[in-house]
Amino acid sequence: MVTVATWNINSVRLRMPIVQRFLTEQSPDVLCLQEIKCQEDQFPYEAFHALGYEHFAVHGQKGYHGVATVSRVPIREFSRHDWQDNGEARHVGVELPDHQGMIVENVYVPAGGDEPDREINVKFGQKLDFLERMTRWADKVDRPTLIVGDFNIAPLESDVWNHKQLLKVVSHTPIEVESLQRFMDAHGWADIGRQHIPDPQRYYSWWSYRAKDWQANDRGRRLDHMWASPELAKQATGHRVHEDARGWTQPSDHVPLVTEFTL
Repeated sequence: MVTVATWNINSVRLRMPIVQRFLTEQSPDVLCLQEIKCQEDQFPYEAFHALGYEHFAVHGQKGYHGVATVSRVPIREFSRHDWQDNGEARHVGVELPDHQGMIVENVYVPAGGDEPDREINVKFGQKLDFLERMTRWADKVDRPTLIVGDFNIAPLESDVWNHKQLLKVVSHTPIEVESLQRFMDAHGWADIGRQHIPDPQRYYSWWSYRAKDWQANDRGRRLDHMWASPELAKQATGHRVHEDARGWTQPSDHVPLVTEFTL
């Protein structure tokens, strides 16, 4: 058994208390963090060591973005892809040598700005180009691979609080959904979340900070994902969404997802 978690933490140093709570309560073997918002030498290694997480792959950046994979089982950094094509720290991949050489890719897809039009919004164009580069990479994947992280796209109608109202809102527009589908098709990825929480069941992983009462409004979106290569997906035995973390002290606007595998 190996358990893998993913969480856009929105500043790991600021939110280390809730990371500690999550690791103490859930004890995943591997935790993939996005938006760590610090350079590699600023990462809170000692706090993770104290919890038994002694293996790291950190791709940091000053003040923005950044991804980190921490583990209590041995990992080996496997790859760093610049799918943004501008040097931003948005990806790190690791190998789990003691777990059939499983690969875990940790990615933070750009949000894409506010206007879903690449002609007037450079950030939206960068997001679509990022997805295209990921798709070309996925076509060549030849190992048992799990790709996780903040994809910043809610593809299904049941992945958002109101499909019709969000059709022209970045993260749920048809062009983004189509781009993400091409990425899925390039390797035949299995959507682990929906494998265990089938559509059309409600499934959200993000609630805006702008809502005064996120639970009462429940205007969520499923922006975070865990997708597995076909054979690996068959070994996924459980999947959980930790919505309660959105209500913890000084929370991230995202919540953790956890998948269990029997390898």
